[in-house]
Amino acid sequence: MGTEGRAEGFSAEAGGSRKIIHIDMDAFYASVEQRDNPELRGKPVAVGGSRERGVVAAASYEARKFGVRSAMPSITAKRKCPDLIFVKPRFDAYKAISLQIREIFAAYTPIIEPLSLDEAYLDVTENLEGISSMTQIAKEIRARIRAETELTASAGVSYNKFLAKLASDQRKPDGLFVITPEMGPVFVETLPVRKFYGVGPATATKMGRLGIKTGLDLRAQTLTFLQQHFGKAGAYYYWAARGIDERPVRADRIRKSVGAENTFPADLFTYEATRDALQEIVEKVWGFCEGSGLRGRTVTLKVKFANFQQITRSRTGQMQIGTRSELEQLGNALLEPLFPVARGVRLLGISLSSLAAEEAEREPKFSLPP
Repeated sequence: MGTEGRAEGFSAEAGGSRKIIHIDMDAFYASVEQRDNPELRGKPVAVGGSRERGVVAAASYEARKFGVRSAMPSITAKRKCPDLIFVKPRFDAYKAISLQIREIFAAYTPIIEPLSLDEAYLDVTENLEGISSMTQIAKEIRARIRAETELTASAGVSYNKFLAKLASDQRKPDGLFVITPEMGPVFVETLPVRKFYGVGPATATKMGRLGIKTGLDLRAQTLTFLQQHFGKAGAYYYWAARGIDERPVRADRIRKSVGAENTFPADLFTYEATRDALQEIVEKVWGFCEGSGLRGRTVTLKVKFANFQQITRSRTGQMQIGTRSELEQLGNALLEPLFPVARGVRLLGISLSSLAAEEAEREPKFSLPP
């Protein structure tokens, strides 16, 4: 089981303008190989080439105990761990699982910044589930990842990206750690400068020559001094040493849609029952739109039947949908022609796409085509 630290009391009302979660899969590539091949479980595994010029792409925790690390030459890894088992990477498999995990993230927020296949930042300041506790969201995401992929993830929760990423390293593997706004500045004090985002070996060495070894040393420097020695990065180091990081979570591709869905405990057979169930889903989507100031022009209805057949229906207007009532009206208009149904409705979802900031002028209003 995983471990948790300072996981209480960090809600949307806590200090700090953003609520950030950093999710980091535990030994991702190696864990996938161990999951898919039971013979590898509990053994030191390295994903990568075993030849003389090979490099370790990922190492299982059993291998890490021997000092095997990613980016290490394979020959060095084998020397450290003679029983190391090399497995050729299957990037198509890793990407497919990564996309599966991304869908879990998207159930909570559309603001997702992937750093690689195995880690991402999530901004859940406004979230689709309307959950005030960031810790609760992180718990739910980790539980869903475990249930749906049989893999574990560690999570860091904080009020900025810098601290969220640091937090995710505190309880690995399979852990959760929270750095609250009250903890942030103190947490940074004892942090080695090499742990700061953007501080590589060369910069760490340069800082060491200047007598800067910890966050507290960094905080003792003036902004002018840091800018003189580190250019534009100096301002970032100055504020990070105080637990402040204003970088927003940025998606690698700007998301153009937001949606929510629900799988029902019992299949729905009538239009009235399905329409009523759709209202709760519309509420989730519109709640995010209200919080983010985003509006869209295209409504897409997703329906999965009892036999797992899935269909979608969409409609696009010339103007943005400006009210919850309009979104519900469009959803119902897409839903009604599907009835009567031969098989019950197992899952229902609705999404809003072509997202952009709310338009100041909304004339003429969005209306249903005849």
